[in-house]
Amino acid sequence: MEPIQVFTVENEKDMEIFLSLPWKIYQNDPHWVPPLISDQKKLLSAKENPFFEHAKAKLFLARKEGEIVGRLAACLDRNYIEFHQEKQGTFGFFECIDDQSVANLLFESAKNWLKEKGMTVMRGPLNLSTNDECALLVNGFEMDPMVMMPYNPRYYLRLYEQADLRKAKDLYAYYFDGTTFDSPRLAKISVRLDTKGINIRPVNLRDFRREVALFKEVYNQAWSKNWGFVPMTDSEIDYMAKSLKQLVEPALVYFAFDREKPVGVIMSVPDYNFVLKKIDGKLNLSGMIKFLYYRRKIKGIRVLIMGVIHSYQKRGIEAAMILNLFKNGKAKGYEYAELSWILEDNVLMNRLAEMIGGKKYKTYRIYEMAI
Repeated sequence: MEPIQVFTVENEKDMEIFLSLPWKIYQNDPHWVPPLISDQKKLLSAKENPFFEHAKAKLFLARKEGEIVGRLAACLDRNYIEFHQEKQGTFGFFECIDDQSVANLLFESAKNWLKEKGMTVMRGPLNLSTNDECALLVNGFEMDPMVMMPYNPRYYLRLYEQADLRKAKDLYAYYFDGTTFDSPRLAKISVRLDTKGINIRPVNLRDFRREVALFKEVYNQAWSKNWGFVPMTDSEIDYMAKSLKQLVEPALVYFAFDREKPVGVIMSVPDYNFVLKKIDGKLNLSGMIKFLYYRRKIKGIRVLIMGVIHSYQKRGIEAAMILNLFKNGKAKGYEYAELSWILEDNVLMNRLAEMIGGKKYKTYRIYEMAI
């Protein structure tokens, strides 16, 4: 029997093979949502993604009996290493047939590359950081993933754990059905909120540059104590904002102010995965027509960013922003929402999600191993 071969992505053809592998892995999975190939290519491009101004990655492919059967990316982020004073490397973009030998060789290849770079711990999956899709789905396989959230086969848990990867942190996703949007419970909470002097308003897309500047002012302060957090550079925030601009609805994004000072932000987007399932990874003419048609039929939203700077926390500003979001989301015709993701040990946010009617319905996990 021919041995399994692991080799690195070295050219455009290899990259096309790397990006197309998921279509083989998930061909019979009704819950998988094909990503846009153009977006994936841009994300992994050192020329286009400003993340690579302070990071580097190596992409691996596995071949068995002449067939490509697995892939993995290894990455190190100098900004993370400097911010946390920890020699962490990461892995991501893992896809693999149900074969432990293939998985082991892929993880070993990533581990060896990171060891050569002087790293002492490997964590993942992160595609490419905690600001991107990250973690492995370990509970809640019965529903499609929300936009920009990962999905994977159940057997990946076994492949990870039998490769000696161990849990580092769990992340939770909360589901809100339409009855939550204007429930009496939310009305009672709103009366008790200590938000005197706090003004909450929707994003103004007509002055997008200024709104991005406000987001920058809040983001790195509000998230600075979160596990795995790395401050985003100005160019990274600009890159993210440009990517999201066409997807954002003003009724789903809010800033909180203390007079003129921005102190909080909540960002939600329609669940575009509903549309992506229709276009099979290609935004050609046919894909664009389908996108424009089906985007009007989206019924769900995902709350993907919510934060308040530390000196303004525990005053109910987060709840006030969610109240505005749910009220206006319902007025726009949305029928359900997901709040994700929340760290398992973020007690205040988990408590708030449950208090306002959220149901913890999915769990994701980041794994680690010593190098």
